[in-house]
This record gives sequence, C-alpha cells and structure tokens, in this order.
Amino acid sequence: MNKAYEVTFSPFRAFTREEWSKLEEHPMFPVSDIDLTKLQALNEPLTLDEVEDIYIPMIRLLQIHLTHYRNLHNERDQFFSNTSKPIPYIIGIAGSVAVGKSTTARVLQKLLSMTPEQPKVELITTDGFLYPNEELERRGLLNKKGFPESYDAKQLLAFLASVKSGRDTFEVPVYSHLYYDVMQGQMQIIERPDILIVEGINVLQVSPGKKMRRRVFVSDFFDFSVYVDASEKDLREWYIERFKKLQQTAFQDPNSYFHRYASYSEKNLLKFANKVWEEINLPNLQQNILPTRFRADLILEKGECHFVRGIRIRKI
Repeated sequence: MNKAYEVTFSPFRAFTREEWSKLEEHPMFPVSDIDLTKLQALNEPLTLDEVEDIYIPMIRLLQIHLTHYRNLHNERDQFFSNTSKPIPYIIGIAGSVAVGKSTTARVLQKLLSMTPEQPKVELITTDGFLYPNEELERRGLLNKKGFPESYDAKQLLAFLASVKSGRDTFEVPVYSHLYYDVMQGQMQIIERPDILIVEGINVLQVSPGKKMRRRVFVSDFFDFSVYVDASEKDLREWYIERFKKLQQTAFQDPNSYFHRYASYSEKNLLKFANKVWEEINLPNLQQNILPTRFRADLILEKGECHFVRGIRIRKI
C-alpha cells in the first residue's frame, strides 16, 4: 500500500511536541507549586517543562471530553424523565513495563483534581488483580507474571462493571512490589469517584487466550484510553537502569522478594536483568502489549530520557 495513502487516511492525527505545546490556551495551574518528586517513579525524570508542554494540553483535551460526558448524562436524564447519579468517567493507561505508566497516571490524577470542577480522582493499578504467587505457581505461571493469563480477569471485569453500575464504594486488592505479591486481606477502598484512572500493562488487551472465551474486555469500560509508547531499545535500557537502582534501594530491605539480588555483582545483576527482559518482558511486549497500541484514544510517544517527543490523537 502506498505510504502516503496510509498517512493520509490514518485514524490518528499526529503532533510534534512543539505543535502539541502550542495548542489553544491551556488551563492555568500553579504547576510550580506541585511537588514533582511525589509524582515521578524511580528512574523516571519529570520536569516542569514536561508537565506544561505535554500534560497540561492533555488535561484541556480531557476537560472537553468530560464536559461532553456530563452533558450527555444530563440530556439522557431529561430524555428518560428521571434523575440518576453520575457514573465515574474511566481513563485507562497502558504500555510496557518500565515505560512510565505510573508517572503518567499520577500526573493526570493530580492535574485533573486541580481543574475548576475539583473532581474526586482515584487511581488504581491492575497489579492487585494478579493471581497471588501461590496460585501462579500452581498454574505454572510465575515466570509469566504480567501476561494476560496471570490476571484474575473475572475479578477485574466485575470491579469495573460495579464502577459503571453506580455503586458508591469499591474494594480493590492491594499489590506489594516489596513482597512481589498480592497482599491477602488488604484492600484499597474507593468511594464515589468522579474520575477513575486504571493503569496497567494489560488494560487494552482483547485476546486473553484460546482457552478463554470472554466477550467483554477491560477496555469496554473505558471512556478514554492512553498508551504510553517507546522504542524497544529505550524500554530495555530503562528497565535495566531501574533494576540497578532497585538493587541499591528496595532490594536492600531484608523483606524484599528480591533481597537475594542485593549482593549480586554488577555483572551478574546485568546478566539476570537482561535474562528477565529477554524471556519475560520482551515477549509480553511483542505478543500482548504492543499490538494494543492503536486501540488507544491517545498515544504518548517517548524518546530518550522518558521525555515525550510526539502525540497521536484518534480522530472523531
């Protein structure tokens, strides 16, 4: 197929970083008052320029979508001659391991909560819906943690269905990266959110496997979705750099699941990190995560050092 044809008829509109930052007047936030260190994750730099150039225009775009969402709710109530309580607006954030999804999610949560409407914005990750390690071991899936089959999809779908049903209070399983496991008996309580952000590598996937015949998918419950993208080369580099930093920090805790690697030499640590990337993270990226990229409404294209170099927006 002719490349010009492909570009002309793409379902996405592409923006360079400079073009994106110059869109219509952005909502004014006291960005300088935000403690960026509380939003960024390990080895994921976040600057005021990144917030102002990339995330503030995203918030303006989301405000447009939210306004239409609320108007639609009101007009439907008028049509049906009834009064119903608003249903949470759900934003999904997907992307590879080490791409910076958690930072994107926290920045959006913070900025959305600062808009004039001051909505209550909650954030969950799908890590809590992983099967516990004991169950993963029983199923022979411990080395495929993060693959679609390692999640309790029924539980995640039931949670999202309850959010969209209008319930007021929800419980979300808690995952500990220190213990590398779901914490039995611990729950994150969410009450009456206006906006719910759902972050996870698996949230845009629609092919759960041959043995599973679900016809409802996680993304069916999203009102807006974001895919955080980067090259395989950068992702590998970021993952390994993060692993090295974790050895110096979290792995030093005797309670850490990965404490055994705290004393590894740099050579052995790099060998192990590369093995995990090659045997687990890269296959999951190529087989399950990357194919979902163009299902998103917005794609953040990252370059070196985690900074966004371009944005794609689905046309409507």
